[in-house]
Amino acid sequence: MGQITVEKSVGGIEGLCLITPTVHCDSRGYFMETYSQRDMVEARLDIRFVQDNQSKSVRGVLRGLHYQKQYQQAKLVRVISGAVFDVAVDLRRTSSTYGLWHGELLSAENHRMLLIPRGFAHGFLVLTDTAEFCYKCDDFYHPEDEGGVAWNDPAIGIVWPGVTGVYQGSASASGWRLDDQPLLVSEKDQKWPCLRDITAR
Repeated sequence: MGQITVEKSVGGIEGLCLITPTVHCDSRGYFMETYSQRDMVEARLDIRFVQDNQSKSVRGVLRGLHYQKQYQQAKLVRVISGAVFDVAVDLRRTSSTYGLWHGELLSAENHRMLLIPRGFAHGFLVLTDTAEFCYKCDDFYHPEDEGGVAWNDPAIGIVWPGVTGVYQGSASASGWRLDDQPLLVSEKDQKWPCLRDITAR
């Protein structure tokens, strides 16, 4: 294979892949290919990406868990400054790992990327003072099609590093903290239902 190594089915979840690029370092700094369609095809990950997104967030921000209902998106996610704990939750109804999650530390230092297939919810927690997060999508964003799952759903049981709090029946961030500071969750992300409520619909 070319400039990447690929670990498939990370966390025992089929389709979820951890990708590590080859980094060429010398006294000047480093160089790496952040994406190569040829390498992806060689790894049997033939996905046509159509949109790139980027966000910057401060420490303690938790974004997610997001997905699109009809216009599902595969995502290739990475961090270009700082560090985040990145999480994918399998929402594929026919999957043997439905409802299971996997998390990875993604940082500007380790250069790792997570390939999240269609049919997953996604979110991340910022662990450094700031973090810049980039991701490719294989379908366009449709705001009317957006869905979400409670980031603290006890049935999923995500272990967010450094986060403490008591679940009170909703995705509210009230009383939740990342170490020494309140957790920062958007108003929208505090209203997502639990997985059981989504499944019942």
